[in-house]
Amino acid sequence: MEVGFAYTPALDAYSFGPDHPFRPERVSRAVALMREHGLIAEGALRPIPFEAATREDLLRVHSADYLDVVERASGPGGLWPPQAGIGPGDTPAFLGMHDAAALVCGATSTALAAVTSGTFTRGFSPAGGLHHAHRDYASGFCVYNDIAVAITAALEREPGLRVAYIDIDAHHGDGVQDIFDEEPRVLTISIHESGRYLFPGTGDADERGHGAGLGSALNVPMPPLADDERYLAAFDATIAPAARTFAPDVIVAQCGADAHWSDPLTTLGVTLGGFKALYQRITTLADELCDGRLLATGGGGYSWQRVVPAAWTLLAGALTGVGLPAALAEDNRSAPA
Repeated sequence: MEVGFAYTPALDAYSFGPDHPFRPERVSRAVALMREHGLIAEGALRPIPFEAATREDLLRVHSADYLDVVERASGPGGLWPPQAGIGPGDTPAFLGMHDAAALVCGATSTALAAVTSGTFTRGFSPAGGLHHAHRDYASGFCVYNDIAVAITAALEREPGLRVAYIDIDAHHGDGVQDIFDEEPRVLTISIHESGRYLFPGTGDADERGHGAGLGSALNVPMPPLADDERYLAAFDATIAPAARTFAPDVIVAQCGADAHWSDPLTTLGVTLGGFKALYQRITTLADELCDGRLLATGGGGYSWQRVVPAAWTLLAGALTGVGLPAALAEDNRSAPA
């Protein structure tokens, strides 16, 4: 299957510096591995052109005051004192921050538009997945919420659209959930390491949305060391039935790879084989519920040398239907992560 692929090396500009865990090499190495396996080609991942999101695009989700803060933080002087979550720590200011984050939003928005318009059945934005960004502050390496910007634009184009968002990143998809907290047309599902143990400290099962969106949020917090069996059982028993009940027109999946057992920032126990099985379940669910319409993004994942590239190449294989060597999904606990 041909998949709309929203990536160029220009996305590497979204970088907090060489020592920051959210390094752009996570994505560029993944894309290089996809290319090595012949996935970036006609009939598989088809590159699609995109531009940075405009201020108008970003204002669908973020406040004008917050955009002004990010633009100030993007200059050569940075931002002092820290404001709106930007400063020393997880999300430091960097030169060109606004433009880089807007380009990520443009990639994800273009990929989703290509799916909802019928140009492609599936889309892939590997540099996307900035699910912690909120309306008026940055958080957890995320400046602008590309997923929310893309979904909000899609809802504006098609007011009757129903979107199921499935987040398998190890960290709760708090920004996306909060932005759509009162939106009944978007079901947000997040399976993640429990907030009792891991940033951002949210995502309890009793968080279900508010107002018109009551019941439109589903959280599946997992204990430390939760493995493939536990993840797949939760998907089959909880996530898939909820998506079926909601009956979406399109699925958006944030596929952070930091639930892997080797990830230095989390304490879960999923293997590459487990990721492959999750990706297959997500694509099968899209085929069952919405004629295959699916947008996948990247996200977290900090075992960047081998695990993240392998995981997202397996994701590309699941999206395109192209067979990949079995060895790609094998875990070697003695190999560098």
